[in-house]
Amino acid sequence: MSESHTMKFPQLKFLAPLLLMLAFGAVARAQTSPIFEYDPTSCHGDNDGESLSARCELMIFAYPRPANIKPVPLDLSTMGTYSFWRVGPGATPTFDAPNGNVVGEIPAGYNFVTAINVNDPNWLQIQGGQWVSRDLATYYSPSGFTGVEITDGLAHPFAWVLDMSRIAVSRFPGGPYANEHGRFLERYEVVNIFAEAYDDEGWRWYMIGPNEWVKQTFVSKVKRVERPQGVSGHWVAVDLYEQTLVAYVDDTPVFATLISSGLPPNETNEGLFEIWEELPVDPMSGSTGAPDAYALQSVPWVMYFDGGISLHGSYWHDYFGYRQSHGCVNMTISDAKWLYNWFEAYRNSTPELATTHYVYVYSSGEYGQPAGNAAPEATEVSVG
Repeated sequence: MSESHTMKFPQLKFLAPLLLMLAFGAVARAQTSPIFEYDPTSCHGDNDGESLSARCELMIFAYPRPANIKPVPLDLSTMGTYSFWRVGPGATPTFDAPNGNVVGEIPAGYNFVTAINVNDPNWLQIQGGQWVSRDLATYYSPSGFTGVEITDGLAHPFAWVLDMSRIAVSRFPGGPYANEHGRFLERYEVVNIFAEAYDDEGWRWYMIGPNEWVKQTFVSKVKRVERPQGVSGHWVAVDLYEQTLVAYVDDTPVFATLISSGLPPNETNEGLFEIWEELPVDPMSGSTGAPDAYALQSVPWVMYFDGGISLHGSYWHDYFGYRQSHGCVNMTISDAKWLYNWFEAYRNSTPELATTHYVYVYSSGEYGQPAGNAAPEATEVSVG
């Protein structure tokens, strides 16, 4: 054990042999027969930044990361097949050949095209056959983030780190950043929640390691919600407050990820919806001529549920966990494919049923407001 760990936990020098034995067994065999079960309640009284209880130390040491999740695979097929480029933001002329005749124009806006020929160093041939100058295009690489399959029905909540600035943790709830602690947040890091507390302003804080506290605004917590009345089988819940999506089989969570929902004034509507169309790829556009105009070629793994609003893969940003869209529920390409295939597999396995896939959109709090001042948990809703 390093000197830094001994300084954090003075009593560990007496417990080191036992800790190593217990931790090795718990981590190596957590999925089958751990020496002791993960129990975050062991730390619920340890929220003052002082020495942790021996039981809490043991629990954190044995379970430094969630043991109940498994990352889903990257959708390398889609990510490798398509070449995504942003054009504009001004109007972009299109040509019939490199250095050829102008045959059209992509209006000004937030526009992305799919290149089908990138062999010319100065030109791109895009979906539809036209050509655009590379000087007016920027290549975008899709996010490599993926959600996780949940192996224990979400017996205990966990969280993803959202912060992009690698801030330090605090030693106690509401405390200053503790650079000397040596723990810095990493974007998309997945963490256990060992304890919760509130500061004087009502913000919730989570202990994610030994006296390592983080404010709720820097993470997205994955948590359960009651199944809406009349819903069964495969369905998903989208929490606009936490910016998460959890997939369920009846009452059992089986998958979770980060999403990006609609920004004001195009917030994603709350309610219970049915998926009415599923498409492996679909173009999207809107607000042509307006300052917020957009046009997106080859949007993958699209599942429409609220008119033109859908769950879909998004290649044009990597801000999952924050609101970003015009109302749709953005997911990474890999997560959208997993969900698309999951729904399809269930439908194909139950051909005798008139299978309906539901999307339940709710808010576990008021976005941007402290959890201590948040609205009550979502009220019961039912089909019909």
